[in-house]
Amino acid sequence: MREGAEYFTSPAGAAQRRYEALRAYFLDEMPAAEVADRFGYSTASVHQMATLLRKGRLNLFAGTRPGPKGPRKATGTLRARALELRAAGHSVTEIAAALASEGMPVSAQTVWQILDAEGLPRLGRRDEGRRGPPARLDPVKAAALPGWSAGPVSLPCDHAGLLLLLPGMCQIGLPGLIEAAGYPSTEALSSWHSIGTLLLAKCARKPRVSHAGTLADDEGLAFALGLTALPKTTHLGTYSWRVRRDSNVKLLSGMVQALRPLGLAAGEAGFNCDFHAIRHHGDQAILEKHYVPRRSQRTRAVLTFFAQDHATSDMVYANADITKAEQAAEIIAFADYWQQATGADPGLLVFDSQLTTCKILEQLSGRGITWLTLRQRGKAELARLDALPARDWKTYTIARSGRYRRPRLHEDMVKLTGISTKVRQIAVKNIGRDEPTLVITNDLTSPGKNLFARYAERMMVENELDAYIGGFHLDALTSGVPLNVDLDTALTVVAGNLYRLLALKLSRYERATPSTLWRDFLDATGTLHIDESGVTCALNLRSHHPALIDAGFAEVETPIPWWDGRPLRFRFPPR
Repeated sequence: MREGAEYFTSPAGAAQRRYEALRAYFLDEMPAAEVADRFGYSTASVHQMATLLRKGRLNLFAGTRPGPKGPRKATGTLRARALELRAAGHSVTEIAAALASEGMPVSAQTVWQILDAEGLPRLGRRDEGRRGPPARLDPVKAAALPGWSAGPVSLPCDHAGLLLLLPGMCQIGLPGLIEAAGYPSTEALSSWHSIGTLLLAKCARKPRVSHAGTLADDEGLAFALGLTALPKTTHLGTYSWRVRRDSNVKLLSGMVQALRPLGLAAGEAGFNCDFHAIRHHGDQAILEKHYVPRRSQRTRAVLTFFAQDHATSDMVYANADITKAEQAAEIIAFADYWQQATGADPGLLVFDSQLTTCKILEQLSGRGITWLTLRQRGKAELARLDALPARDWKTYTIARSGRYRRPRLHEDMVKLTGISTKVRQIAVKNIGRDEPTLVITNDLTSPGKNLFARYAERMMVENELDAYIGGFHLDALTSGVPLNVDLDTALTVVAGNLYRLLALKLSRYERATPSTLWRDFLDATGTLHIDESGVTCALNLRSHHPALIDAGFAEVETPIPWWDGRPLRFRFPPR
């Protein structure tokens, strides 16, 4: 064996080792196991490489690259063309780009070497207008429209379905209510522009104000509010913290006064009241801990209070500015709010046992306000009720759906600590619980079975609250809490009533949830056709348009106050 043969017998590189192994397998017909031992492979690897080679899928040698093998030389033609372009005043990069477009690709460095060899100096520094990347367009800032369009204009609108809520806004005079509530304004935007944008974001079911940026590019929606563009997230977040609780109360009070002539928020059947804890996901905010049912734990949260009109299921009041020390007296605050808004105390107030204390119940009784709630079961009271004979329990039939429509009731007057007079207690059995439920009230005249049925209906407020919270994304605060929570809850109540005004016009949708109304009608695109006579909102085809047409939306012309009374019309595509 000659010197240098070890290069072939002991291959070092992976590619050469594969080559020698396959050569021994195919040409020397060496068994696969022997090849594997000799070249350091497994038998399976040898068979696999042989299969890939047979199929042409194994490349043992790297192919050569076509094209020039070294730096491009500046030929006479290229050099002459580069000098010609320089004589015309072009820069190095412009010359390189021109040569590449003419089929002579060359780098800017090579162009400079050609020019430098000819003794040509660099070009002088250009003015700012001719240097750098193209100038960026100035962003469109939110501002009131300077005037009505001079000629016919068509604007695409990605949220055209929200314009179905504008008749309801006009019906209750919402812009005037916002102005009368004393919300702040800026040099460029009125209070209606800022609150209206936040309300549209709420009606569009955006989870938080930080997501309102998805509305900002909708030119048609901006025009609908009388703006050149919708305000951005930064303005909306900072603006919300300028809002005071007094403005929110005035807005809700004005809305109630506007709804009552329409048959809503009458309060004749009383109110269902409840707390809701909105969980905070950060650890920086100074918040008290409250029980959050969705998490089944006590955690940092904002405690909110809602009051619902029992007859219409509409929310009429909300407050998110509550501490633990103020929690029990919030029912008094609602009574004061309703008396100020309507001139009369509220009707029957129904709530659970954790909402307030006996001291507050005494104050409500002193004002002549009837209330209905539960009493916590004590061992002594349960033992007393258990000792009663069967004849003291009367069976009633109540008109309600579901099971347990024949409860057994026992009534008596009991004395509670903190209440000066005895209150009426209704103990209820046969409703699916092992121990009797204790209902207490200062209503001494209504039949006991009616009061129990009324409290059972109060449980619906939790379903309505869930629809509001889920439908308008009031279920969680972000870490930075970018939006004032009390304003958020107030706008939730307003948005819910705007949805309700729309639902009352639609057959079979009178009790629909916000999520259903959004899915079937409001989540729609379209085009705004604007001329001197007004605005026509042409909605793109949706399967539920017949319900809107039957409700008269195809013929309605609603004068919009912030358009100087010009009407809004709706047009639906033919089917």
